[in-house]
Amino acid sequence: MIAGFTALCVAELVAAAVRPEAGPVTAVGGAVIDRTPPAVKDFAVRNFGTDDKLVLRLGILVLLGLFAMAVGVLALRHRRSGAAAVLVFGVVGAVAAAGRPEGRPADALPSVVGAVVAAGVLYLLAGRLTSAAGPSPAAEETDGGTRGAFDRRGFVIAATAAAAASAGAGLLGRRLQASELAGVSASRGDIALPAPASPAPAIPGGADLGIRGLSSFVTPNKDFYRVDTALVVPRVDADRWRLRIHGKGVARPVTLGFQDLLRRELVERDITLTCVSNQVGGPYVGNARWIGVRLADLLGEAGVKPPSKGGPADQIVARSVDGMTIGTPVEAVMDGRDALLAVGMNGEPLPFDHGFPVRMVVPGLYGYVSACKWIRDIELTTFDAYDAYWVERDWSREAPIKTQSRIDTPRPFASPRAGTVPVAGVAWAQHRGIARVEVRVDGGAWHIARLAAEAGRDTWRQWVWEWPATTGHHTLEVRATDRSGVTQTDKRVGTVPDGATGWHSVVVDVS
Repeated sequence: MIAGFTALCVAELVAAAVRPEAGPVTAVGGAVIDRTPPAVKDFAVRNFGTDDKLVLRLGILVLLGLFAMAVGVLALRHRRSGAAAVLVFGVVGAVAAAGRPEGRPADALPSVVGAVVAAGVLYLLAGRLTSAAGPSPAAEETDGGTRGAFDRRGFVIAATAAAAASAGAGLLGRRLQASELAGVSASRGDIALPAPASPAPAIPGGADLGIRGLSSFVTPNKDFYRVDTALVVPRVDADRWRLRIHGKGVARPVTLGFQDLLRRELVERDITLTCVSNQVGGPYVGNARWIGVRLADLLGEAGVKPPSKGGPADQIVARSVDGMTIGTPVEAVMDGRDALLAVGMNGEPLPFDHGFPVRMVVPGLYGYVSACKWIRDIELTTFDAYDAYWVERDWSREAPIKTQSRIDTPRPFASPRAGTVPVAGVAWAQHRGIARVEVRVDGGAWHIARLAAEAGRDTWRQWVWEWPATTGHHTLEVRATDRSGVTQTDKRVGTVPDGATGWHSVVVDVS
């Protein structure tokens, strides 16, 4: 266990000189995520929510602890074999780090150096378990020497020294990483977003019904959902950030810096985002005010034409600094909707968790085919020529957001009093808009809910129905109809491959 601790701490120190993402736990965790079947990923998000990455990290540490104990037992009898087993651990971490989509050869160093030092620690500590006075009659020959009495004092001194030195290395690595991240955080704090040339329309009065328990019309940044594969949130220095636009049908390749974007015409829009992993009634949906540059304008300046106008590319492949690839239909980005390279969220520069310095926001498409965070590269290609990250894992190539609705209040298993009870929630059908929401009780007739004022077809819409509740056990259900005339289906399907369907229901006991 001490040798395993040494491996992680030394690797942490070396990762500070390479990059935080090269640490063995992060690298192995990323490799696990990359190889996780969609059903398992969906299970993790459904059951652990935004804590899924914490659960994965803890799981890796538990397995490493078990591995360390097994190697320790081996080293008691075969010191060289035990040390060699630790080196195998280092090789796994090195391959995982260098083999990531964004991996570099130097990313292997933290795992390799950590394993080499840990192997030496294990060899030395196991040696302290041999007799200081020579072999006893019951001594046992091993490949590392003669095993006899337990040199307790020598072992305790060596183990304490190794643990203390390792902890110091780990703390130093953490401090060095924290110092670098503080500099990047300061650079974000120095950014002043220009006033948009095209500001968002004022939110109409009545767009937020102000009902207790109902999601607010604008989701605060701290409460906005986060679903991605990054175990370590990338910290990108805006001054060093660059975006390249290239590929099929690009007549004039473009490279942009962050200040280049800020000097362009900025637009501000209220747009609701939804994750394809959102179960019926789930929390992975939020509405924010985004500010950024129209992606269609940049593509047009690069000479890109949509397929409907003869362009050869039908897919945009956006690449993130963490290696994520997201494929978006060119036609959707260039059909007139407010597809943005966003630099701001709710009046401030993007939070690191949500893609600072720049991310994509495309109304009407699930995030896994549109919302690339920490974006660094845009390549024009075709769906036949390239499968993006999630498509390789059996999700659909194209994924328009499905019409959905959710009951926010009353909560499941609530016990409201008999009388008038407001049943309220949100409904969304981005880029189509919500036309009607209906609620029913215990499978009875549908009742039309009152809709909040509409702020735009790219945002969710609040609704409320005043329920004359009677005592007893009741089931409430909701369904929405979008402005294209499509009403939610009652057929329940899971999130794979292109989003869940079904009516959200809530069970309550009225007293």
